[in-house]
Amino acid sequence: MNKFGFEDLKNKVCILTGGAGVLGTSMAGALAAAGVRTVIVDRDKEASAALALRLQKEHGAQTLGLKANVLDNLSLTETKDIVMDHFGKIDFLINAAGGNSPGATTKEEQIDPDNLNDLTGGFFGLEVEAFRQVFDLNFMGTLLPTMVFSGAMVERGKGVVINISSMNAFKPLTKIPAYSAAKASVNNFTQWLAVHFGKTGVRVNAIAPGFFLTNQNRFLLTREDTGQLTPRGEKIIANTPVGKFGQPDDLNGPLLFLLSDLSSFINGVVIPVDGGYSAFGGV
Repeated sequence: MNKFGFEDLKNKVCILTGGAGVLGTSMAGALAAAGVRTVIVDRDKEASAALALRLQKEHGAQTLGLKANVLDNLSLTETKDIVMDHFGKIDFLINAAGGNSPGATTKEEQIDPDNLNDLTGGFFGLEVEAFRQVFDLNFMGTLLPTMVFSGAMVERGKGVVINISSMNAFKPLTKIPAYSAAKASVNNFTQWLAVHFGKTGVRVNAIAPGFFLTNQNRFLLTREDTGQLTPRGEKIIANTPVGKFGQPDDLNGPLLFLLSDLSSFINGVVIPVDGGYSAFGGV
């Protein structure tokens, strides 16, 4: 038995988008350790290829590192063709590509009605193109890979799609309206697709991470010069009952469980992995 204990995952084929990111790298390691033949898909070809090679050496599992753009159907279709030629099937899809942008982030949490001379620090100062890019990356970057890759599962009558949501999907956080709106759409899409695929043998669920330090949110939660928490970071920790940020590996238990037949009757759910954040009322 492998160290995770999910024997039914061995030799399954999984496509992982955003696979060279902070959370994706950890997921890829867990998949490889469980014997999953993992296809690490990322915009950074060198990073995905290097990670695939390292994991193959460490765990002996077959891995591929491929470059693809989750917003480009042609790029995704070419990736699918490579995977089918190499492995002959697709069992799992994990949509982990996503992120935020400073241009889609407000400087202020709320508008001050006593200071209306300059509204550029709030909603009216958002960059429309940056907002569109963040929404597209997180929602369309989930929708399009699912369109391209999940058909192979439906045709075989078995498979699992896992989307990566966020705490922002349940209650939008201040400052990040694009990211919050996109992740709320991911939740709704997860439930819709779970029903749509319900009788095909393909399950669709999502994981909603709480607060993890990633390359996308580090500029909001820590000070670049000292590494200390910003006031926003301190507020998050104060409202997370376990009193700390999550570590990337904290997602891997729920991830493997949702892929495994152990969760064969779980469909259309969004599981928080948040240290109790969603359960805490603030007092």
